[in-house]
Amino acid sequence: MSGVRRFAPSAAGDFGWDGVERLRYKDEGLAPFRDITRQVLFAQPDQDCELRYFEIAPGGYSTLERHEHTHAVLILRGRGTVHLGAREEPVAEHDLVTVDPLTWHQFRADAGCALGLLCLVSKTRDRPQLPTEEEAERLRRG
Repeated sequence: MSGVRRFAPSAAGDFGWDGVERLRYKDEGLAPFRDITRQVLFAQPDQDCELRYFEIAPGGYSTLERHEHTHAVLILRGRGTVHLGAREEPVAEHDLVTVDPLTWHQFRADAGCALGLLCLVSKTRDRPQLPTEEEAERLRRG
């Protein structure tokens, strides 16, 4: 549906789009994550993509995962880090992060700053794969 959605702070002090339902990032207990929400901004039947917004509270993080599909992530606001494969890099407003297939990745907000990101991804995508404990330890060591 044609229209304009406004990006604004919520009553709770985080940011998002007015009139777009704020969803849980994932079901609790399925994978480790902390203090993150999701909004689906664009998903049309005639398009094979979705544009989603994730808001990660200060000190929060997404799940460390990989999958067969690619996606592009635009940092809209804040600062943090992204874990990509065997490296970790700082990210800030207007940085674009591309995630190749089967690349381990995780986004973390800095302790004193929220991290807001737009994610463009295929609507038909595979389920995320989680690392084994050994893989996770190896990835943490770099």
